Amino acid sequence: MSATPPTSLPAAPLTYEQAGVNYDLIDPLKVAAQRAAAATGANLAAHGFGEVVASRGESAYVVDIGPMYLASIVECLGTKTLVADEMARLTGTSRYDAIAQDTIAMAVNDLITVGATPLVVQAYWAAGGSDWFGDAARAQALVAGWKKACDTCGVAWGGGETPALAGIVADGRVDLAASCTGIVSPKSRLSLGEHLGAGDAIVFLASSGIHANGLSLARKLAERLPKGYLTDIGNGQTFGDALLAPTALYSPVTEALAAAGIVPHYSANITGHGWRKLMRHPHTLSYRITAVPDKTPVLAFMQRECGLDDHEAYGTLNMGAGFALYLKAADADRAVAIARGLGVDAIIAGHVEAGPKRVLIDPLGVTFGGDELQLR
Repeated sequence: MSATPPTSLPAAPLTYEQAGVNYDLIDPLKVAAQRAAAATGANLAAHGFGEVVASRGESAYVVDIGPMYLASIVECLGTKTLVADEMARLTGTSRYDAIAQDTIAMAVNDLITVGATPLVVQAYWAAGGSDWFGDAARAQALVAGWKKACDTCGVAWGGGETPALAGIVADGRVDLAASCTGIVSPKSRLSLGEHLGAGDAIVFLASSGIHANGLSLARKLAERLPKGYLTDIGNGQTFGDALLAPTALYSPVTEALAAAGIVPHYSANITGHGWRKLMRHPHTLSYRITAVPDKTPVLAFMQRECGLDDHEAYGTLNMGAGFALYLKAADADRAVAIARGLGVDAIIAGHVEAGPKRVLIDPLGVTFGGDELQLR
């Protein structure tokens, strides 16, 4: 019989900002960087190529190289390694195989939003000192997990960088990142929202847990729990183990959709900013959600124990929806069937409407206005 999880709310809600992450401070820098970067696009002309301007501000950057498009992305894992390190201390088991998949998923799941087929992944593993690489079990788990995730996505692991950065990265810690390059071929697979419009169906692909966004909040919560990461979340699973479930890899689904002739009008990887990401595209449209997927147990536990209302929880965490596809309504049922056939649960969650830029989650009575997501 599993232990009964904590049920009392903390004296005050524990929000993402209180955990040290304030997007109001981060996002202006990202917008400024995007504007500076846009001025460099003209440099491609000297090489006979040109950027796809509409990809600026999207999850991956796209270049027109003639017969096809080239897409690229770089992503950092974040602080999930800190949870793995603490669970290794508590249980003696390394979970860096799962951490490797998380890191690759951060890059691959962004790349596929533009309709790209991932081809090559590069690794960046920056440690706080050479000693980090001396833990053979951890290092081997990282390598094995990295290769397995590459095989799942059908990509080549091209190489990488393994610097020891004492004084920059904390001693005993590692900063993991991945870049991914892919192609959009044929060009008709490009999916940047030019056909996104009222009447489109919104299909959610299920998440496998917290993925790799919201870990700062999860780590702060662990400090409040009676047994920390070893606290039972109510299903016989510890909080730490639940957090370390690897991020779902969605490229097998998007490749299967393409093979079936289904080209999304747009896609969104639901990471930071939670369901606010559903209105990432600059079009002025409303996104009405009429069916909410089941929360994964760890996210339900976090919402309860952090004392988050639905607006805060769904505006921060994925809450069971890891990826969104915006499709012709006639393709929605078939897309759901294809995803489920690959072992990824999916639902038709709602539709796109004409109207002001916003996300309306009808079953919860939650609305996110267009001013609650400023990414470009």
